[in-house]
Amino acid sequence: MEDILDVYARPYDPNRPVVCIDEKSKQLLGTPNGSIPIASGKPERIDSEYKRNGTCNIFAWIEPLTGRRNADVTDRRTAIDFAEQLKDLADVAYPNAEKLVLVSDNLNTHGAGSLYERYDPAEAHRIASKIEWHHTPEHGSWLNIAEIELSILSRQCLNRRIADIETLRREVGAYNLDRNQAPATIDWQFTTADARTKLKRLYPKTIQNQLN
Repeated sequence: MEDILDVYARPYDPNRPVVCIDEKSKQLLGTPNGSIPIASGKPERIDSEYKRNGTCNIFAWIEPLTGRRNADVTDRRTAIDFAEQLKDLADVAYPNAEKLVLVSDNLNTHGAGSLYERYDPAEAHRIASKIEWHHTPEHGSWLNIAEIELSILSRQCLNRRIADIETLRREVGAYNLDRNQAPATIDWQFTTADARTKLKRLYPKTIQNQLN
């Protein structure tokens, strides 16, 4: 936890941008009996019956200090998919960065090993060498700012039934465009000092603590 909080306290450095990445699944739901469109004084009415059309995945990354962000829809969320996201970050989003300071949760696919599953060793090593990893602790995913971004995406864009992945990709693409035209930065206020006071119960009981 303190490692992540120290990362968020770093001043902005374009050569070493702090980027947070996360992912979430999205269930695709159709409405086989249709809906009644909006009318004067009445909202759209959707039949309660729905059809399951499978699931897909949404990766999202955000650079808190500049407000740059992107969400990408994939069929799955395997190590291969994660590796492709890392390559896109390193080569497309931040090609000139010396190092990407990457914050992610500790899911088993979130590491350099995913790169070696997707690319040959030389390419995997090239991409991995651009990444400085910082993982949130177990049960500490609230520390990942990308999780906040996914929550906003879900509330503002995806809080309804979406029947197919093509529609989902169009909606997420429009969201990306809108959010990046007027980027909102993140002013993270919770510090390591705050954690040692407000989350004191989470710290080990040291001999010095016991003596005091």
